Amino acid sequence: MLLFVGLGNPGAKYQSNRHNIGFMVADEIARRHGFAPWRRRFQGETAEGTLERERIILLKPMTYMNDSGQAVQEASNFFKLAPGEITVFHDEIELPPAKMRVKVGGGIAGHNGLRSISAHVGNDYRRVRIGVGHPGIKELVHGHVLNDFAKDERPWVDALREAIADNAGLLATGRDSTFQNKVHLAMQAKGFFDNGDDGAA
Repeated sequence: MLLFVGLGNPGAKYQSNRHNIGFMVADEIARRHGFAPWRRRFQGETAEGTLERERIILLKPMTYMNDSGQAVQEASNFFKLAPGEITVFHDEIELPPAKMRVKVGGGIAGHNGLRSISAHVGNDYRRVRIGVGHPGIKELVHGHVLNDFAKDERPWVDALREAIADNAGLLATGRDSTFQNKVHLAMQAKGFFDNGDDGAA
């Protein structure tokens, strides 16, 4: 069993924020793979299903971003999961828009959701870092992530969450680099990167 966590803030006013791309990805995984309906538990919403014969618990913490670790800890304690069995999908300002990287452990780059999760379950969980770009000035970061994606960003947002959901079974079976490559190739095929772009940040 594995725990896949999408990060975001609950409520309609945050629904389309850059900070909520983790929720968007979790919803897409549940939809594309026929997971059971979402239900409230562990201070969040969960949906259960399988990817590549692995049982997956999808979790969207409803605690607001800064307390995401509370929900992740409750779920991981209930299912007796180690940090290495947890994958977190989150927005990443240090990556350009439409880029994605996978890593295990490491720093939190000022992300309050990751800070909370690391404080509650340790640091050795997998992160799927979804690039939303940096506004260029540190003081503008808060407003940048809490603003909605612009209309001209929606095509890559939709394409990326679909590519992540389509290939999520590779994450479930620990094939992180293959997952990363497949997602990049899917985005390239849809015209979001030119052929000379290797997807490097």
